[in-house]
Amino acid sequence: MGAAPKAIEPAETQVPRRQFLMWLSSVGVVGSALAAIFSTFVFMKPRATYGQPNRFRIGRPEEFPTGARIAIDTKRVCIVRDGDKLAAISTTCTHLGCIVAPSATGFHCPCHGSQFDVDGNVTGGPAPKALPWYLVTITPSGELEVDKDTEIQMGTYLSV
Repeated sequence: MGAAPKAIEPAETQVPRRQFLMWLSSVGVVGSALAAIFSTFVFMKPRATYGQPNRFRIGRPEEFPTGARIAIDTKRVCIVRDGDKLAAISTTCTHLGCIVAPSATGFHCPCHGSQFDVDGNVTGGPAPKALPWYLVTITPSGELEVDKDTEIQMGTYLSV
């Protein structure tokens, strides 16, 4: 008789390939589940963003000469000194929040062209209302302090 036919053995590369695909699928499923759980916890964590303080010191009255209009862009205020009176006017445009720049006639918004007079009243452009004035006080140490949480009536100055 002849030799018995040999049984066909599976190729050695099929088993590792199958195991690799199962491992890869498992990693994908577990990774997706972990990403979903992590993003859920990140979403539930409150996102408290603390901006700049709304009350800040700007220096001594002597630092602002008579007739000065000094813009402090980082704080978005313009300090106006008229004789022995000081005031703080917002430099945030009431249209869309751009920073307005002091100009010869008052303030000018470079974004959309709003124009304001020296007191912050709207004289042109799309701005719906005047620039707000903020409370200015003198601290016990003699420094000026601006409180952006307290808007005051336009034309109200601090006597120094």
